[in-house]
Amino acid sequence: MQKKSLTVYNTLNKKKEHFKPKDDNIVKIFTCGPSVYRTQHIGNYRTFLYEDILKRYLELLGYRVKRVINFTDVEDKSLAEADEKGISVEELTRPVIDDFFRDCKNLHITLPPSVPRSSTSVKQAAELINILLNKGIAYRYGGNIYFDPLKYPHFGELFGLDMSKWPKKKIRFSKDTYNGLRWNLGDFILWHGYRKGDLLFWDTEIGRGRPAWNIQDAAMIYKELGREADICCGGIDNLYRHHDYNRAIMETVSGKEFTHYWLHGEHVLYNGKKMAKTKGNVIYPQDLIEEGYSGEQIRFFLIYGHYRKKLNYTEKNFQKALAVLDQLKNKIADFFKILKKGDNNKSGNHKNAREKEFLNSFYQYMNDDFQIKVFISNLDKKLNRLIKDKEKLKELNAAALREDITIIDSVLKVGLSNVD
Repeated sequence: MQKKSLTVYNTLNKKKEHFKPKDDNIVKIFTCGPSVYRTQHIGNYRTFLYEDILKRYLELLGYRVKRVINFTDVEDKSLAEADEKGISVEELTRPVIDDFFRDCKNLHITLPPSVPRSSTSVKQAAELINILLNKGIAYRYGGNIYFDPLKYPHFGELFGLDMSKWPKKKIRFSKDTYNGLRWNLGDFILWHGYRKGDLLFWDTEIGRGRPAWNIQDAAMIYKELGREADICCGGIDNLYRHHDYNRAIMETVSGKEFTHYWLHGEHVLYNGKKMAKTKGNVIYPQDLIEEGYSGEQIRFFLIYGHYRKKLNYTEKNFQKALAVLDQLKNKIADFFKILKKGDNNKSGNHKNAREKEFLNSFYQYMNDDFQIKVFISNLDKKLNRLIKDKEKLKELNAAALREDITIIDSVLKVGLSNVD
């Protein structure tokens, strides 16, 4: 059974594991969404795309998927950016969110019916913090509230943090993030207590203030999925602090494993260097759309390389990927023209046609931690062999194979099923 064959690389255990959700029919996925103080670049969308592929493939396997993706809209960065521009946070984030919905539509990324925001999940953040306070894991200091990681026995396991280097002296980190500092070795902030002059704050059961970035995802998970999930996904940068913080908070609150499977996608490079807003070497999907490229072409480039390997954007590499897509579409079109000429559209052994040809190959490579590039190469070779083998062509059922391509493209969404 295909469900039982799916393996994913689990960052937590640093190995591939067979996927088994807590419920045989439902899969709960939390995918870290964008920080919406700036528009997302293609490096960000690579992460959202592998998560989209994951959701689509799980649905193909027969699972009902409940996916949550979120907007981080009230972190320190958004407040600083809004203040610098002299506008409200809502005025800052609204056009960025509009850009995100536009880009997702162009790239065929399916989003849930609603997307929670940090600003709409403050009540849940306060509830979680109150639980942590009552358990003695969180504490108040100077008007803020902090989490003591040393009171959670599995802290740092996702990243592989060497806890022997943890400072003996009590250190508190009061900002959401610190430029140039990947790890805050000390207690991390959960709640920014109100200070006179603060423009953004809420009155809650734990007092007046606002939730820190470190509690915001946990609050949205708690609101949308409850205390447990099956898979937590994000980009590789989430391994620095963020996902270990989420895990520590969720498991301390519930006393149970939050999620067993953790997936992380690698960076997109720009001419060999990490693509980042701070470096100014970013490319946005809309830039490529305005140059005349389609959403399917951009999507193909970003999903073609394996999600756990770095992807280097150069003009040459981009064009190479588009050539692969064009050639594959042309080959599929030629293949079905040949089958049509041979009158292979009669009803036949539909099941066997699938098992011998396209769909079974797709399952094989996707079940091995989503080896899309290897599958594409295998499909190309298979088409070459079939086109040359006239006797084999006579045995094939064109309708069945065309349906296979349609099913495959329902996951990949790169236009393979649209060829004539």
